[in-house]
Amino acid sequence: MPGFNNSDTPVLRGDERTVKILICGHLGAGKTTLVNTLSQIAPVSTEEVMTSASTAVDRLDLPHKRTTTVAMDFGRLSLTDDLVLYLFGAPGQERFFPILRDLATGALGALVLVDTRRLADTYPILQLVEDLDLAYTVAINTFDGAPDHPDERLREVMDLAPDTPLVKCDAREWAGSRDALIALVRHLLTRTPEPAR
Repeated sequence: MPGFNNSDTPVLRGDERTVKILICGHLGAGKTTLVNTLSQIAPVSTEEVMTSASTAVDRLDLPHKRTTTVAMDFGRLSLTDDLVLYLFGAPGQERFFPILRDLATGALGALVLVDTRRLADTYPILQLVEDLDLAYTVAINTFDGAPDHPDERLREVMDLAPDTPLVKCDAREWAGSRDALIALVRHLLTRTPEPAR
């Protein structure tokens, strides 16, 4: 587990602000990898081996994709001493969208992971996140060999609103994955007005 180190696991005091973040994206976008990379606790995972029984409903032609999330991934990341993110990774197949809807309950926002080799697979996820009225940031997961499109073109084909952040990260690397989450948190802060004094 690349992000988990027992000696680095902060013990919660109980007075931290906690935020639920949904990590979503199409099948094979890197959601489980990102949660595993960032989690400061041993992540909870519901990965199962993909078999020929799912041929009619899942893509089995993805390179190096042998397992899939069937319920959720869960991890925890302390961004600061008093801000803790609970990361809920959702499965990406449309047959699991009811689970994604349930996981979105109480989430402050969503980080939508995208593989540019399969941009069309992202559209149903983006539509669902918008239907759920979740603020979101799009993170292009920079897979080896994936096309590197200009941001303007990506925004156009995904029909992103001008204020929707678009970032790039490698879900296997801690710093870039953390920065993608920070971009989402900053976006959420711009949408939440400061309370009147």
